[in-house]
Amino acid sequence: MSEEASRPLVFVTRPIAEQALAELAGFARVDLWEDEMPPPRDVILGRIAGADAILSLLTDGIDAAVIAAAPRLRVISNLAVGVDNIDLDAATASGVAVGHTPGVLTETTADLAFALLMAAARRIVEADSYTRQGRWRTWGPRVMLGRDVFGAALGIIGWGAIGRAMARRAAGFAMRVLYAARADKPHQARIGATGQEIAGASAVALSELLGESDFVSLHVPLTPETRGMFGAREFRAMKPGAILINTARGEVIDQRALYEALAAGHLGGAALDVTSPEPIAPDDPLLKLPNVIVTPHIGSASQATRLRMAQIAVGNIRDALAGRLPAYCANPAVRLKTKIA
Repeated sequence: MSEEASRPLVFVTRPIAEQALAELAGFARVDLWEDEMPPPRDVILGRIAGADAILSLLTDGIDAAVIAAAPRLRVISNLAVGVDNIDLDAATASGVAVGHTPGVLTETTADLAFALLMAAARRIVEADSYTRQGRWRTWGPRVMLGRDVFGAALGIIGWGAIGRAMARRAAGFAMRVLYAARADKPHQARIGATGQEIAGASAVALSELLGESDFVSLHVPLTPETRGMFGAREFRAMKPGAILINTARGEVIDQRALYEALAAGHLGGAALDVTSPEPIAPDDPLLKLPNVIVTPHIGSASQATRLRMAQIAVGNIRDALAGRLPAYCANPAVRLKTKIA
């Protein structure tokens, strides 16, 4: 066997930062899926069969069948914080480490969440469209009236790193910040213990948060408990005219119920970076509403952050192939599979 053939093989499911690919090529053979669209399932099954590692994206479903089709697989390195696209139990049972990229995208995602809040409050996207359509004829005292952000109440659901980063941004606008930690069970808020980290942030019950917040921002991971946690009941409980921001996962909310709350005029607007499914269908009724902003899941999409995410993903692969737990491991209880000759 040649020296090159003896090096581990890594299947990369989409082009990532060139610098990170070069780092990966320094210690492994790289099998890169170069298409802009995710590889189909049959391609993943075929390409992973002889791979020692896969560098996956959240668009790639890595379930038990995929893992079983890869006898040499030692690590799945997800270029994302969340790992809801991976069967963690199957990976752990097979001795496959699962890496992810937490922390690095906290500030970048919070930047986008607050940008969406501002854009929805002041109707920025709607106003831009108004101008491009030639409807701007003069300054008018009732044209494109929006909502004040300064001094408003912001409710944050999910008091993790991104939720707290959102609160720090709100402090600069003298917002009243209410927070509820991620629910242990649907519709039940578990109050976090770290509110003291953010001056002026108050832990409250979910019902109080929904009833008092002018803006509600979701920052929970997708789990069996959070899937569908925001439905018709929660939208009815929100303050009339409130605006919803979601940069978490689309499956956290019931999009049909959101549409109905918006169409009925109960909610003032919504700004979504995530939808269910992704991409959102062009004929989805949400896209017909002028007070809805939808961006294509770009929470971490800054040049520096995506490079750092890719480098962490490569580092996780390097660790696992060297027989170490990845520095950022989503299943730390795994007993690592030994190298197959």
